[in-house]
Amino acid sequence: VQIVESGGGLVQPGGSLRLSCAASGFTGSTSAMSWYRQAPGKEREWVASRLTNGKHTDYADSVKGRFTISRGNVDNTVYLQMNSLRPDDTAVYYCKARLYHRDFWGQGTQVTVSS
Repeated sequence: VQIVESGGGLVQPGGSLRLSCAASGFTGSTSAMSWYRQAPGKEREWVASRLTNGKHTDYADSVKGRFTISRGNVDNTVYLQMNSLRPDDTAVYYCKARLYHRDFWGQGTQVTVSS
């Protein structure tokens, strides 16, 4: 199983970025896909999740109203649309796929919000 994130980069405060996550190397579908982030010197924290069946989504309070998790154009992919970015959104963003009752993680993509 491979989990690959992309789309990170440097953006000014108030700007937007869209992260992508693709899960591959297996048959079937993930049951859920989530985004986490880890800022320097801090623990990894949950950002958003999307259930594959039912399409339910949920967000951390710190990103609610600014970030949107959605299904990608290809099965087993998700996007994280991030708007109104702030310096405290700076972190490595990780994608997690729930599959076969196990969690699989990607290597992460860096998001830096700075002027």
